[in-house]
Formats: sequence, C-alpha cells, structure tokens
Amino acid sequence: MTSKISILPCNPKANYLAHKTEIDSVITRVLDSGRYCLGREVAAFEKEFASFIGVDYAVGVGSGTEALHLALRACGIGIGDEVLTVSHTAVATVAAIEICGATPVMVDIDPRTYTLDPDRLQAAITPRTRAILPVHLYGHPADLSPIIDIARRHELKVIEDCAQAHGAIYRGRRVGSWGDIAAFSFYPTKNLSALGDGGIVVTSDASLSEKVDLLRQYGWRQRYVSEIIGINSRLDELQAAMLRIKLRYLDEENEKRRSLAAIYDEILSGTEIRIPTASAEITHVYHQYVLEADNRDHLRDFLREKGINTMIHYPVPIHLQPAYVRRLRCADPMHHTEKAAGRILSLPIYPELPLQHTTYVARKIISWLSAVQDKLKLPFWTDFSRSEGL
Repeated sequence: MTSKISILPCNPKANYLAHKTEIDSVITRVLDSGRYCLGREVAAFEKEFASFIGVDYAVGVGSGTEALHLALRACGIGIGDEVLTVSHTAVATVAAIEICGATPVMVDIDPRTYTLDPDRLQAAITPRTRAILPVHLYGHPADLSPIIDIARRHELKVIEDCAQAHGAIYRGRRVGSWGDIAAFSFYPTKNLSALGDGGIVVTSDASLSEKVDLLRQYGWRQRYVSEIIGINSRLDELQAAMLRIKLRYLDEENEKRRSLAAIYDEILSGTEIRIPTASAEITHVYHQYVLEADNRDHLRDFLREKGINTMIHYPVPIHLQPAYVRRLRCADPMHHTEKAAGRILSLPIYPELPLQHTTYVARKIISWLSAVQDKLKLPFWTDFSRSEGL
C-alpha cells in the first residue's frame, strides 16, 4: 500500500509563495514601467549580484547554458580547441562547449566530492587545450586552488560552472570569484531561482565582461550595428526584479538547506549509506543532498512507496549518452564517474521543506536498511533487486 504523504524532491512554488507579496509587487512595478528588456532592473541586479559574489562585473543572460556558452566565447574558445571538464554533470556543461565548436575532454571526478579531480588534470592537457571548466556540483565547490595553479602554469582559462552553487564558499571566497570568468543559472529549481529561465556571467576582467555584454545582444555597442557576431540572450526585466528580491534571502535559505542536511547527516551517519562530504575549507550550499547506496534503485522504489520522491543527478554520464558518445574525448578511464552514476540518489531538500519531513525521509531509509538486513538475511551489498515485500 502506498503512503498518503507526498514529499517532493524540490518545490519552486513553495519558494515563490515564501516571497509572494514582494514578488507580486515588483512584477506590478515592472509591468507598469513599460520597459521589459535590459532596463533598470537588470542593471541593478547585475550590480547587486556582482557585489554578492565579490567580483567587479556581472552580465545577465537568458539561461545558465547561454551563460556558459558566452563565457567560453568571451575567452576565445572555438573550433579546434579543447576544454577539460567532467562527465558527471548536467548536459548543459558539455553542450555549451560544443556550441562553441570546441571539443569537450572528460576528466574523472574525485569520488568524495563528485567534482573534477585536480590530480588527473595534468595528464589530460594537450597542445589544443585552452580552458578548464570545473563544475561546483550539488553545491559543493570544486578544489579550485590546484586547478587554478595548473591552469596558470599552462596559460589556460578557468571558467567556473556555478549553476548549482549560488553562495557556496571556497577558502573564504564565494565560488564564481576564483576563475577568469564564471556562469550561473537561475532555473526555477536553483538555490537562487527565477520563475523561468535566466543566467548570469560574472568576472573581474573588464575586457571579458565587455565581450559578454556585446555577445548577448548581437554584438551591438551601437544599436543595430554589430561589431562582432553575437546572439540574443538577455535576462528580462521581470526575472531580474524577482531575482533581486530572492537574492536578499539567499544566505538565509542556504543556511536552512544546511540545517536540513544536518538532520540527514545525523540520522544516516554510521550506516552503510554514504552521505555527502564537506571539507573544512568549504561552505556547502546543498543544491542537492546526494547519498550513495548499493541497490540504489531498490531504495528509490521503497521510498516512492512511502510517498518520498527522489531524483538521480545524473543517471547516465555524458560520455555514455547517445548524443555524445562519439563526439567527445575521455582523458582517462571514467571509473569514479561511472561507479557514482549507479549508486547516487538525491533526497528532498529545499528551504521550505518541513524539518519533520526531513526526519521522516531519513527514518524511512533506516527502516529500509533494517528490512533488507533482517528480512532477507543477506549482506547489504547482495543484489536483491527482485526481492519483494518491503
């Protein structure tokens, strides 16, 4: 029998409702203004977000994918170039590289953090390598210091993919302020979310900022006169106005995520479940709370029966996906990447998730572990995917 309770893995509507009065007010303000593209709201949000990250410039664009694409193009990445990144990420990371005409080169992950393993970078560099694109996955910063050291030795650009790490901190500075340039997404499920698509590129390099500003609107400096070949990728006024409201609450909401993660940690610590790692030198923002378990799919089915909805970020590494299997290069065997794909599970986590729901989820995982071990009388790692009765 299925449970009557229903816990969502994420809930963008709950975040809107949490700020409904303020958001509705600014929507009215923008509609009444008569200016809907690249007006005062976008300019103000760009300034405020740049200050929040700790950089000099921010350029609002149409989506996180376009933010990555334009960041790459601003760095001069194009046909014949190689960009080192990871296969364990959203497909947008690799798609942005391909849109530029460059070749994505996959580097395996650190199995503790699911982010790019700096120890594997040196061997991946070739004469065609032009940039390193680390992904701050699940809200955990990549190990940026050694990545940047390697990049500087080889005169490579560092382009941070911060789509899942708004507000995350590495060694005292927010992600997005370390590399040459960085990209963020404001997709509705992100820690800082729009009510639709949106993105932003941040940098402290004036020339890169100017290049992105030109690229996002047909290469115009003077309207209708293209200095370079650009595209249409503008953050609209409505989204910018709403993001200005939500930015004020981002640190507070990230702290709520950490509080929920702490409940999961406390209940699941000491079990066969592997919980997320967060080193002392970073501040995790838990865009996702991702655990690892043998027989992951059986656990997921069990939780679904209890009214708990989960997700898998990401079930198929990009280098194994049909669209990309012959279009990119793997610098080395993707052992950790491929292993993680079969074991990871993202639990419900968002600022409005009630504490008791978090406890309920964790307790149900404990009951699954107990049922598996007591009822089946088998070692935890035994394959029981066809077993019934849980």
